[in-house]
Amino acid sequence: MEIKSVVTALAALAQDSRLAVFRLLVQTGPGGLSAGRISEALGIAPSSLSFHLKELAHAGLIRSRQESRYVIYSANFQAMNELIGFLTENCCSGAPCTTSTPIQCASDQETRE
Repeated sequence: MEIKSVVTALAALAQDSRLAVFRLLVQTGPGGLSAGRISEALGIAPSSLSFHLKELAHAGLIRSRQESRYVIYSANFQAMNELIGFLTENCCSGAPCTTSTPIQCASDQETRE
């Protein structure tokens, strides 16, 4: 993933309404939701939601498709996974990380034991 794309994606998520929209769409899964359903679920005015959806789409984090008279929005899971992969690519100097909270490198854990 290119740095410019990473910065654009992170900037899009660095706003509470957009982050809430993205998380809702991730939770919803590939089926997605219409703008009206997103607006109702999150209590975001349609005019504001339109702006936020545009920003998330511009960053490549969501996709839209036409279904009948509705536009359905869904998370772009490939883009999400690429972003997560980029952020964790060099984690722990190449050592596997544990799934404990907070994230710890396996090499750090061995040192502590």
